Amino acid sequence: MLLGALGGLVAVSCPVFPQSAPDPLALRRDPRMTGPVPIPSAERDIPTAVAEKWADVIDTDTALEGALFDTEGNLLVCDVGGSRIVRLDANRRISVLLHQPGLHAGGLAIHPDGRIFVAAAGDRKRGMLGVIESGRHEVNKIAVTGDAYVPNDLVLDRHGGFYFTDFKGTAFDPTGGVYYVSPDMRTVTPIVQRLALANGIALSPDGKYLWVTEFGQNRLLRITLETPATVSSLGVAVVYRFIGPAPDSMRADVEGNLYVALNGQGRVLVFSPGGIPIGQILLPGRDTGHYLKSASLALKPGTNEVYIVASDGAGGQGGAVFRARTFVTAQALPKPQQAAK
Repeated sequence: MLLGALGGLVAVSCPVFPQSAPDPLALRRDPRMTGPVPIPSAERDIPTAVAEKWADVIDTDTALEGALFDTEGNLLVCDVGGSRIVRLDANRRISVLLHQPGLHAGGLAIHPDGRIFVAAAGDRKRGMLGVIESGRHEVNKIAVTGDAYVPNDLVLDRHGGFYFTDFKGTAFDPTGGVYYVSPDMRTVTPIVQRLALANGIALSPDGKYLWVTEFGQNRLLRITLETPATVSSLGVAVVYRFIGPAPDSMRADVEGNLYVALNGQGRVLVFSPGGIPIGQILLPGRDTGHYLKSASLALKPGTNEVYIVASDGAGGQGGAVFRARTFVTAQALPKPQQAAK
């Protein structure tokens, strides 16, 4: 084994010295559990990839969120603190899609016709849900939702409606929840309430299961839907409890696997359609405490690539996008003119 691993070193005989027996009273450190964010033992041996840095986005410590590919293949990223949505093209050139002071957008969803739906937390007391029309650079508010929510993330369904998370409450005062906005944008229906900082949200490919991460309770919820606005009997289950900080945004692939960004750990945990961990993606620098605020990700349509956004926080390296490869190829988005026919 020594010769095979180090290729060319020659083994020599060395004197053997007796070793003292380990002290049963001494607590010994496991090197796998050192560093700022050790991987929990239950997740340590699952298939693992290490992402590469794809692009630097900002040089401040503001949070990056809402990663999403638009119908033209550009990567959109929310600069939460700067109240901007920036756009990175295939050549990694950065431009500003929208700058709206006080918006603090954190969640984006793309409609096949090119419209971009926006979830914005605002001042964390009241936020906004809105739409950026194709070719425009402003958010039009969806009036039906009023100012009663702190929207964090959203996902569109096949009927033209959408679900959003209300990022309110604490672990000991769970006042957040998940809501459904009807396709005509006239009705808001509560799906699950009394959640602690409801955060990420995703739909299974068949639309039968709604997935939600609960930031304040470190939980992954699976919600079985009877209709788009109705939960089936016994349809809400906690399928996973995370260790350490903290489940944030997520995406589902065409097989129903879930990719959950762990904000504070510099990694993405991948789940099977049943909620079992089946893989993980680590960000470079996490072992030395860099880019731990991995808050969001996007699956690039027509490829098997995942793009993860992360902030270095107080580490001083700003915010960046990282790239890795996933299990399956994401479904391609139609061009807007095709969707309009």
